[in-house]
Amino acid sequence: MAASRLSTPLPLLKHIRPSNHQPLLRHLSSSSADDPLPLPSNNTLVTQILTLLQNNPTNWTNNDELRSLLSHSLSPSSLYQITRSFTTTTEALKFLDYIRTTLPAPPDPDSLSTSFQAIFELAESRDQPNYSPEKVSQLFTSFKEYNIPLNVNSAALLVRCFGRAGLVSDSILVYKELDPDSRNTHISNVLLGVLMRAGRVDDAFQVLDEMLLCGDGKISPNESTVDIVIGGLLWKDANGRRVSVEEIVGLVSKFGEHRVFPSPVRLTQLITKLCRSGKIDRAWDVLHEVMNAGGDVQAPSCNALLSGLGRNRDFPRMNKLLAEMKENGVQPDVITFGILLNHLCKFRRVDEALEVFEKMSGGSGSEGFSITPDTILYNTLIDGFCKEGRQEKGLVLMEQMRSQGCEPNTVTYNCLIDGFCKAGEIDKARELFDVMNKERVLPNVITLNSLVGGMCKHGRINSAMEFFNEMQGKGLKGNAITYTALINAFCNVNNIDKAMELFNDMSKAECSPDAIVFYTLIAGLTQAGRLDDASFIASVMKKNGFCLDVLSYNILIGGFCRKNKLDKAYGMLKEMEQAGVKPDGVTFNTLISYFSKVGDFSTAHKFLRKMVGEGLRPSVVTYGALIHAYCLVGNLDDAMKLFREMSSGSRVPPNTVIFNMLIDSLCKNKKVEVALSLMDDMKDKGVRPNTNTFNAMLKGLQDINWLEKAFELMNQMTEQACNPDYVTMEILTNWLPAVGETEKLKSFVQGYEVSLSTA
Repeated sequence: MAASRLSTPLPLLKHIRPSNHQPLLRHLSSSSADDPLPLPSNNTLVTQILTLLQNNPTNWTNNDELRSLLSHSLSPSSLYQITRSFTTTTEALKFLDYIRTTLPAPPDPDSLSTSFQAIFELAESRDQPNYSPEKVSQLFTSFKEYNIPLNVNSAALLVRCFGRAGLVSDSILVYKELDPDSRNTHISNVLLGVLMRAGRVDDAFQVLDEMLLCGDGKISPNESTVDIVIGGLLWKDANGRRVSVEEIVGLVSKFGEHRVFPSPVRLTQLITKLCRSGKIDRAWDVLHEVMNAGGDVQAPSCNALLSGLGRNRDFPRMNKLLAEMKENGVQPDVITFGILLNHLCKFRRVDEALEVFEKMSGGSGSEGFSITPDTILYNTLIDGFCKEGRQEKGLVLMEQMRSQGCEPNTVTYNCLIDGFCKAGEIDKARELFDVMNKERVLPNVITLNSLVGGMCKHGRINSAMEFFNEMQGKGLKGNAITYTALINAFCNVNNIDKAMELFNDMSKAECSPDAIVFYTLIAGLTQAGRLDDASFIASVMKKNGFCLDVLSYNILIGGFCRKNKLDKAYGMLKEMEQAGVKPDGVTFNTLISYFSKVGDFSTAHKFLRKMVGEGLRPSVVTYGALIHAYCLVGNLDDAMKLFREMSSGSRVPPNTVIFNMLIDSLCKNKKVEVALSLMDDMKDKGVRPNTNTFNAMLKGLQDINWLEKAFELMNQMTEQACNPDYVTMEILTNWLPAVGETEKLKSFVQGYEVSLSTA
C-alpha cells in the first residue's frame, strides 16, 4: 500500500477510538503462545483485523498476529466488511490473495464470494479514479480463474454494470455463470432491465418465459417485473424487434395468472397507447381484466380510457365506465369529470354535460359523487353553452360559481364575451367586459380579439378601432389575429388605405404578421384593383419566410386577368409552378375564362388540355366559360359540340346556367326548335328551368310569332310556379295584346297568382 495512504484511516476505522482495542492488544502481546486465547466477538475481531491491516499495510505476510486473527472462522459478512473497507480494488485484491495463499485454512467459498462481491462494488463505484467497464470485466475474468462461486448479489451488480456500459452479451454471460439454483426474481429483473433498454426483446422474452414457467416461486415475476417489461415495451426506442400492442396485452394476461398486475402508472400508459392506436375495445378489455382480477386500478387509468371513448363519441360506454368506477371503489377525480364534460360539450351535448356536472357535485341524490367542481369544470360547461348560442345559461352558471365560492376568472369571461359577440349582442359583451374590469379580472388578448372580431363582423368597425386603441393605451397589445380582423374589415368596406396603415402599424407594435394577415391583405388589394400593392405585399410575405399558397396565387392571377395584364398572370403561373405549388381547378378555370372571353380559344383549349393532363377534371364552370364565349361570338356549332362532350365523355352534368346560355343564343339565331329540344333535354336530365329559360324561349317564339308553343310554355310556368319577372311581362304585354290575346295574358297572370297560393 502506498505511503500516502498511511496517514488516512480506512473508512471503517475513522470513528474507532484507540481505547476500544488497545487493552486487548496489550493482552495478546503479554500472553505466551501456549495460553489459550478467548475467541473475540465478530465485531471486535473485525476491528482488530482492520487496525492491523491499516498499521501494517506493506508487511502482512510476516505479521503473525494478523494471520492468527484471520485464522478464526470469519463469517461471510465479516469478510465482506473487511474487504469493502479498502479504498481501491488493487488493495482489496491484494488482501484476497493474502487470505487465499497465506492462511493455513482459507475461508470457505461463501466467504470468498462475498469478499469478491465487495471488490466488484469497489470496481463499479464511479468514485474510483480508474473506473472503467473494461476493468470490471478484467476482474470478472480473474474471479473465474480463482474458481470462486458467483453469488447472486455479485451477479446482479455485474449484470447492471455491463448493461450500463453497453456490454449486453457480458451481462447475459454473467447470468449464465450463476448457478441456476441461486437465481432469484431480483437478478432476473436486473437482466430483463438491461435487455429491454438495449432493445434485445427476444432475449428478454426468453428470461421472462423462464420466470413465467417457474412453479416454485423463486424466480416468479413480481410487480417490478411487470414494470420493467411493460414499461420497456411501451417506451422503447427504435432498436430491436417491434412488439405489437396485442403482444403486450397478452403479457398482461400472463402476468395476471401469477397475480401480478401493471402498476397504475404502467396501466395508464398502456391504455393510452391502445386508445391512440385506435384499439379502444382492447383498452376496454385490458382495464376490465385488471379490475376484475383485483389489480390496482385508479382514476388515471380510467381517465385514459374515458379520453379514448370520448374521441370516438362512445358516450354510452363513458357513462357505463363511470358507474363501474363507483361500483369497484375507484374514486373519480376532477380530471375524470373534466374529460366527460369536455367531450360532451365538444360534440354539442351540453344538456347531458350538465346532468353529469350535477351528479358530480352530489346534485342527483344517491348517484352524486360529492366532488367539488373547480373553475376549469365550470368554464368547460359555460363554454359549451356559449358555443351553442345559450349565453344566458352560461351567465346562470357563472352566478352559481360565485355562490359556491369559485370565483370567475379571465377564461370564464372570455367564454361569455365571445358567445355574446358571435350572437351579435355586442352591447351585452361590453357590459360583461365592464363587470370584468370592476371585479379586477384582467383581460387578455383573447378578450380583445373576441370583442374586436365581434364588432368587425357585425359592421361596427369604428367601435372596434376605438376599443382597440383604448386597450393599447392600457398596455394590452393586439396580436396577428386582432390585426387580421381589423384589416379584413377595412378591406371589405374598400378602405384599403386604413388596412395598409394597420399592416404598417404591426411592425411598430413588434407584432409579426402571420400568413393569414398577408393573405387577407393580398385579397383585399387585389379586389380593389391595386395589383402593384398586392404584389408588393406578396414579396414582403416571402421575405418574412412565408410561402404563397394556391389560394393567394389564384387571387393574384385572377386580378391580373381582370386587368388584362396577361404577362403578369403568366409570370404568377410560372412562379407558382417553380415554387412547387400545383395549380388547381380554380387556377385553370380563371385562365380558361379569361382567354375565352378575349376570344383566344386556342390558348383556352391549351389550358383545358393541361388541366386534364394534371389529373384535374373540368367542372361545369370550365365548360360554362368556353360555351358562353362561343355563344357570344355566335359560334354555336363549337358551343353545342362542347355541350355534347360535357354531357357524355366528361360526365359533367350541365346545369341551368349552361342550358340558358345555349337556349338564349339559339333563339337569337332563329334556331327555336333546337332550343325547344334543349328544354326537353333539361326535363330528361332533371334540370329545372328558371325564369331566364322561359324568357329566352318566349322571346324566340315572339320573333317567329309561334303563339301555340308560347301558350304551352306559359302554362308550364304557371304549373311550376316559376315567377315571371319584368322581362317576361314586357315580352308578353308587347306581343299578346297586339295579336288579340289580351284575355290569355290576364288568365296567365291570374293563373300564376293561383299557382303561388297553392304552392
